[in-house]
Amino acid sequence: MKPGVCTALMLHCCGAVSSQPFCATEPGHRPRAPPAWGAGRTRGGGGAPPLPPGSGGRGGGRSKMAARVLLRPSLGVAGPRGLALRGLVSSTNRAGEDSWLKSLFVRKVDPRKDAHSNLLAKRETSSLYKIQFHNVKPECLEAYNKLCQEVLPKIHEEKHYPCALVGTWNTWYGEQDQAVHLWRYEGGYPALTEVMSKLRQNKEFTAFRKERGNMLLSRKNQLLLEFSFWNEPVPREGPNIYELRSYQLRPGTMIEWGNYWARAIRFRQDSEEAVGGFFSQIGQLYMVHHLWAYKDLLTREEIRNAAWHKPGWDELVYYTVPLIQEMESRIMIPLKISPLQ
Repeated sequence: MKPGVCTALMLHCCGAVSSQPFCATEPGHRPRAPPAWGAGRTRGGGGAPPLPPGSGGRGGGRSKMAARVLLRPSLGVAGPRGLALRGLVSSTNRAGEDSWLKSLFVRKVDPRKDAHSNLLAKRETSSLYKIQFHNVKPECLEAYNKLCQEVLPKIHEEKHYPCALVGTWNTWYGEQDQAVHLWRYEGGYPALTEVMSKLRQNKEFTAFRKERGNMLLSRKNQLLLEFSFWNEPVPREGPNIYELRSYQLRPGTMIEWGNYWARAIRFRQDSEEAVGGFFSQIGQLYMVHHLWAYKDLLTREEIRNAAWHKPGWDELVYYTVPLIQEMESRIMIPLKISPLQ
């Protein structure tokens, strides 16, 4: 409600004005000059403007007095009653302004009926993925790769371990001297628990971890689920380079991201470059990883540029960019033992 209208109504409630509406402070409206305080209340006389029909007597005088109060900022309603009125109007205006400002900065979050992991993950499988990032001492990278190529295939091929090595790489462009491993656990969390329990009893693996630890500067991992609309990451022949694009989303935006990318992925299937799409469950949360395969860097550039010529791609990018807090791209080279070549 506009301040002028609000003030008029408040004065009416206090018995100061009639029920006629006022728009004295309407933007762009220049009010007429109020009549002189000494003007008579009768028709014609003293140069005063004629009163409209039905406005004579006590009611008309009160209406004119209210108009003078509204139109003359230097004149107010005197006494405790007037002070209380001004305070109430001011408080009402401030509350309205606060509510309006909050509407600009406070984002309304729609209530969800289910976890986003149930809404976005594939229902036909119960696979859980683990991605590992190992920052290796520069002088130890070659020895690290040799050790991994000796031990990791044994875990991958062991039938009693319900897990599979999806891919293993070294970072070429991005964070240097880094190894990335992607594992799949068939059966979800129970499979992960079973594998970890068996590996703790595996003396060869225990020795491997100890030797590997001496080569590392730092390491981290995340447990991931696969987006339902993305391709299943299956072994492929090479040679290829791989791009891992990682997005840190704003909390609460995973559903929006999934809705947009369920359509966007259709623009990136022509060259079969889409390998897999995942979102984090444990570790750094609201993380999304998209894995792509290209023959080389030039092919990558050509494929990505071609997407911008497809109607609808630019709109989807426009709506997904505001959901991102940070993003990172890694260009990776697969090791010889990687199923993704």
